[in-house]
Amino acid sequence: MTRKQRRLTLIAIAGIVLALAAGLTLSALRESIVFFASPSELVRNPPPAGKRLRIGGLVKEGSIVKEGLQVRFDVTDGAQSVPVHYSGMLPDLFREKQGIVAEGTFENGVFSARTILAKHDEYYMPREVVDALKEKGVWKHNEGGKK
Repeated sequence: MTRKQRRLTLIAIAGIVLALAAGLTLSALRESIVFFASPSELVRNPPPAGKRLRIGGLVKEGSIVKEGLQVRFDVTDGAQSVPVHYSGMLPDLFREKQGIVAEGTFENGVFSARTILAKHDEYYMPREVVDALKEKGVWKHNEGGKK
């Protein structure tokens, strides 16, 4: 084998190893990505059972039912509402008509949340939630807050 052939073989092997490493990395990332959806998007186009995602919107007034650590409530974007079931401690800022983001799975019309995130001050709301609420014409921005 000549020097040129050895160099080309080494380059080819390095390219194959690099492509394999990139493929494994992308495969691992695909399983850990969590997409965001509004209640209207979930109702219109439900995801496959067991797929992790985030839902955001406002906690519907009068929908919170607590039974020990089990909590049921509805998340709304103004157009549609989705029932959410959660087991665990809720954030201190969790209350009706407040923005939240819940992470979990959507099956049989019910969102089973593993994590509940409440907005951290009176003006903050995740951009995806704001965009979804603006799209439905429900967004009410306090003039004293940040835009």
